[in-house]
This record gives sequence, C-alpha cells and structure tokens, in this order.
Amino acid sequence: MQLIHALQLWWQQQSLLEVVGVITGLLCVYLAAVNNIWNWPIAIVSVAIYIVIFYDTRLFADMGLQVYFLITNVYGWYYWSKKAGDEKKIPVAVITRKEIIYSIIAIIVFTFILGTLLKYTPASYPYIDSFCTACSLVAQVFLARKVLENWLIWIFVDIVYVGVYIFKGLHLTAIMYAIYVGIALLGYLDWKKDYKKQVQ
Repeated sequence: MQLIHALQLWWQQQSLLEVVGVITGLLCVYLAAVNNIWNWPIAIVSVAIYIVIFYDTRLFADMGLQVYFLITNVYGWYYWSKKAGDEKKIPVAVITRKEIIYSIIAIIVFTFILGTLLKYTPASYPYIDSFCTACSLVAQVFLARKVLENWLIWIFVDIVYVGVYIFKGLHLTAIMYAIYVGIALLGYLDWKKDYKKQVQ
C-alpha cells in the first residue's frame, strides 16, 4: 500500500511537459527503429519540448543538441522521402572506416571544446554532458543517412544519459532513455535484417 502511495505521489510531481516529451520521444524512436518515416515529424515535437526542459534544468549542451536534432529531423524527413520510385524505402548503409575515424576525432574535439566552455557556466556535468552531446550529434547524422551503426552509438550514449538524468531528478526522462536502449537494440537488429536482404 505504501508503494502505491509513493508511486502516486511521484507521478503527481511529474510535469505534463515532460510526460508529453517522453511519449513523443518514445514513439519517434520506435518508429525510426521500425524504419517508418513518421518518426521525423513526431521527433520534431519531442525535441521542441526538450529544448524547454533542458533549459530549465541547466543541461545546456543537451538543450543545444535538441536544436541540432530539430534541424536534422527536418533533414532526415526530407532525405528519407527522397527514395527512388521503385523503392519502398531508402536502403540501409554500413559505416566506413573513414567515417569511424572522423567520428572519433569529432567526438573528442567537440567534447573538449564544449566541455571547457560549459565549465565556466552554471551547466551541470559539463564534460559528461558534452561527451553525450558529441556522441548524439554523430549518431543523429548516421540515423538521418540511414547508417546501420547509428543504433550502436545510441545504445552506448543512452546508457550514459540514464545516469545523468537520474542525478538531475528527471526520472521520467531517465526511464525513457532506458527504454531507448531496448528500442535501439531492436532498431539495430531490424535494420541489420534489411541490410542483409539488400546485399543478397
């Protein structure tokens, strides 16, 4: 009985904005995992909400990341709708060695620069936040370009984000990111199946 009361009390403390952000966030990631183009407009709603949430909780790198997501969601929606007439959807690609090297360099440089800048602001966890942001920037580009390995980056970064959001008291968002890990695994397996069909 105490557990139910504690859960009710916890639920009452959650903001409606975060609840809507979580619902649209989960829906857009699930739709991306199953290769559905409608993930993009729903993602636009979700990131707009999280711009406000992350501003309020002083996760400034995450807030900036949501602005970037807004732009890449528009691009992803455009890119995925550009399929050839005889294709049902844009084919899945795999990452190249050059993309891996550039991605690692970009993540290191971006983390150092942004983390150093944020260190002189009231930002929470400047280097961890910047690292997660850098990984997410790379993963989002690969998602928009339909590169299979984007899901592996998301699995890794979402696990780190769960811890960050727990410490910031964003419990619903932490739960959402824990679910993202499972959805990203589903996305990886589903896209891998599609890729294998393409190369047969």
